[in-house]
Amino acid sequence: MSEEVINADPPEGRPVDAVTTKEPNAHGHRNLGIALALICMAQLMVVLDGTIVNIALPHIKNELGFSDATLPWVVNAYALAFGGLLLLGGRIGDIVGRRKVFVFGVVLFGVASFVGGIAQSESVLLASRILQGVAAAAASPNALALITTTFPAGKERNRAMAVYAAMSGAGAAIGLILGGALTEADWRWTFFINTPIGLLVAVAAFRYLGESERQTGKFDLPGAVTGTAGLTSLVYGLTNAATDGWGDRWTLTFILGGLALLAIFLIIEARSRHALMPFRILANRTRGVSFFVMLIVGAAMFSMFYFLGIFVQSIMGYSAIKTGLAFLPFSVGIVIAAQVASTLVARMDPRWISGAGGVLVAAGMFGFSRLEVDSSYLTSLLPYILVLSFGMGLIFVPLTLTAVSGVAAEDSGVGSAVLNTVQQIGGAVGLALLGTISTSAIKDKFTELAPGLQKAAESGQSPEQLKQLEGQFTALATTHGFTRAFIWSAFLALGAAVITLVGLSIKHKDLATDGQSPVHMG
Repeated sequence: MSEEVINADPPEGRPVDAVTTKEPNAHGHRNLGIALALICMAQLMVVLDGTIVNIALPHIKNELGFSDATLPWVVNAYALAFGGLLLLGGRIGDIVGRRKVFVFGVVLFGVASFVGGIAQSESVLLASRILQGVAAAAASPNALALITTTFPAGKERNRAMAVYAAMSGAGAAIGLILGGALTEADWRWTFFINTPIGLLVAVAAFRYLGESERQTGKFDLPGAVTGTAGLTSLVYGLTNAATDGWGDRWTLTFILGGLALLAIFLIIEARSRHALMPFRILANRTRGVSFFVMLIVGAAMFSMFYFLGIFVQSIMGYSAIKTGLAFLPFSVGIVIAAQVASTLVARMDPRWISGAGGVLVAAGMFGFSRLEVDSSYLTSLLPYILVLSFGMGLIFVPLTLTAVSGVAAEDSGVGSAVLNTVQQIGGAVGLALLGTISTSAIKDKFTELAPGLQKAAESGQSPEQLKQLEGQFTALATTHGFTRAFIWSAFLALGAAVITLVGLSIKHKDLATDGQSPVHMG
């Protein structure tokens, strides 16, 4: 069947349909498969970049001269710019047009990735990571909003959301796999790979994605500045506590300063007529619970990748590529679980699906808390990776649907941005807290083991023997610290399950009809 591509400006008040046919779907779009593929490619690229550089960090440190103190900001600079500006990216999409902002985001992401790939200094690399975060904040919320405005409510949207959720969940694990493979060649390819993907998606988007109807409003720059600065200050303070302690002057200054800025952000949002995060978005109980649970889930997932990635390389001695492949079952499990959840959500209330997922995530985290220095992959890691991945898949699909349920059409961009924001913020804040818990436990364990090292030195053992013993003690202390963090992650996941079961009251029938008659809040 022939296709007619429409590039002309639409009549005022009507969205553009990228492709028209004799038998369009309920929303006027055809080629929904290609449209979904483009949206998911962009989302995969954005999520993937949160983890793809993790395995490459030692190589980046050696080549560009990063110190131990500045190296974590290769990850943090991206996460904070991404999470801090997601709300602004969603609002700009509502006002300017979601396809325009989506295309701008993926193009900028490709350009920023190229700059990171050719970086010869740490300042240039960090600048490219910030720019990648800004680009991701433009592309990601509008990708999800394009799904809600392109696919009709019910079976088609549920399937689209399942694929989108699978890309969002599996992207982190796929990033570790690709990061390991590309690092074997050259760490710079972990950046270069995004450039052709971004340009390809941008070009195809004009053909296969329709533009949304523009909404009236203004950009809330004061909200964006105070919100982003507050989050950055808070995360920096929490991270600093891991090395300098909770009573340190700078730790307290940054934490209290961050909380103060976030309080100012909330005051601005409550009084602004063009709020970056309209309080009406949070007024609905279903969405409030969905956002809070996703905050906790983000903390659990970030900590799993961070701690396991280090454990597998440093304690188990895996190479970069082998470490990446060790996470492949996570990607497979989450994709399968997302498809199962997509089928169940049409027959079962979402709280039972997500609640069960939270219990599985808690079980997986508890399994990791039993790790020991001599643990094997097949018996001590793989079973819990599969359990945790299946739990994540069961959580993502229902919560993605409930988080945007009942949101008015003009708020769908900012509504989806809040969902992504809480996941990124949860990951950053959660990892900072769990990192502090882990570091403190490592220090305590090493202090406990130190007399044994001193005794060995006094007994006349050779320097080689002492070095070997110190390595064993370091491995024991590190494992102890990581397992303490996993115990706390298990409690967080279990708490998320309880909150979901008690607080998420929406029925599956309500999700099936959502979008037929947009609900305007406030």
